[in-house]
Amino acid sequence: MQEEILFTRDEVNAAVERLTEEIFQAHADRPIALVGIQTRGVILADRLFNALCERRPAPDQGTLDISLYRDDLSNLAALPKIEGSDIPFEVEGATVILCDDVLFTGRTIRAAMNVLLDYGRSNRIELAVLVDRGHRELPIAPTYCALDAETERTDYLRVHFTETDGQDQIVKRQGGAT
Repeated sequence: MQEEILFTRDEVNAAVERLTEEIFQAHADRPIALVGIQTRGVILADRLFNALCERRPAPDQGTLDISLYRDDLSNLAALPKIEGSDIPFEVEGATVILCDDVLFTGRTIRAAMNVLLDYGRSNRIELAVLVDRGHRELPIAPTYCALDAETERTDYLRVHFTETDGQDQIVKRQGGAT
């Protein structure tokens, strides 16, 4: 199947900069924790962390693996690869910004919140996503969103990052797996 490039390297980089600015404006003088959802949410969180460190004191940072919290485990042909979570800060009372590359049905974010609650009750959870493609199944909305993509429910949207794919871009494949 043919892929369509929705957003180029320059557009992805500008989007990360917009997210950084929005988060900075909202939390310039308050402590926050950036938590990336495995796998590409971790890359987004790393980029936001590095950009924010140039403007303010370093936020706390962690990673979440939602693999065992998915609500579709019984439907998968194979068990997902476990990456592991790493939350090296006190979640209790913290302002946590969950980071993910694509917001789709909202089920990944629901699972991430469940994992995060296992670490403690945060003061606030916000959501930063690179791209929102719509088609929500749960009432979840991003606090910070850099890009919107018009997609059909059956389309496949993939964020490519230099760190994992050798280039930054967002591509859509029509009628692919979701």
